[in-house]
Amino acid sequence: MFRLQQRCWFLRPSGSGIISDAFMEVENKIRLQVFLSRNGVCSRRKAMSVVQEGHVSVNGKVIVEPSTPVDPKKDKVCVDGKVVDAKGYVYLMLHKPSGCVTTKSDRFADKTVLDLLPKSLQYVNPVGRLDKDTEGLLLLTNDGDLTNKLTHPRFHVDKTYFVKINGKLEPREIKRLEKGVVLEGKKTAPAKIKSIKTVGNQMTFSMTIHEGRKRQIRLMLEEVGHRVIYLKRIVQGPLKLGQLPRGKFRALTQKEVLLLKNLL
Repeated sequence: MFRLQQRCWFLRPSGSGIISDAFMEVENKIRLQVFLSRNGVCSRRKAMSVVQEGHVSVNGKVIVEPSTPVDPKKDKVCVDGKVVDAKGYVYLMLHKPSGCVTTKSDRFADKTVLDLLPKSLQYVNPVGRLDKDTEGLLLLTNDGDLTNKLTHPRFHVDKTYFVKINGKLEPREIKRLEKGVVLEGKKTAPAKIKSIKTVGNQMTFSMTIHEGRKRQIRLMLEEVGHRVIYLKRIVQGPLKLGQLPRGKFRALTQKEVLLLKNLL
């Protein structure tokens, strides 16, 4: 396998302009299907049929095999005659607001997370999901391999949430959550609960899990008799949301990207 030092683009935190001084080691050639997905043409799954149906050419020749290797720096890839510009990897952190769905498109949703990005960046994909009513740290990238690893349960990437509930967690309920509870016939992995504070008839705390089941924290709390009234993801792996304003995004630093890759 040939490898080279290929330029990897990082956006300035404001989202305007490009810093081109960061480099990462990547494969010289990638599969055509991956190339189309990385550069915002369509998803990997959709790219397979797009190629097989004869819509894609490489250097003027129609290609129908999705796994055909292409060199992003040298090969000219076209879809229905239109050139696909090769883009470097982009890694973004978004402070997702409540009421926004974590998907690239949803005809039933008022707003998706991509609506919070400029059109020039809407080729990236959300890494995992946050429920519509959940706020906080959401990663977006066109690095499919990193996305797959961060969302695969076998890598055990911790995610920490700030939680507010009605009522108060009893010690026995905390023990149940930390040992894992049964949801839809399957026991959750152990959770960690810290920083517990009580204000009136409400309680706040941090809760760390590494799974990513749909509405998992809300359902876990319901299982022990409490309703979540506010939920925000504040940490994912080595990354912290920090003071990033709600609805805004920033680029990950080169150090943050390397931390993520070294985590897996």
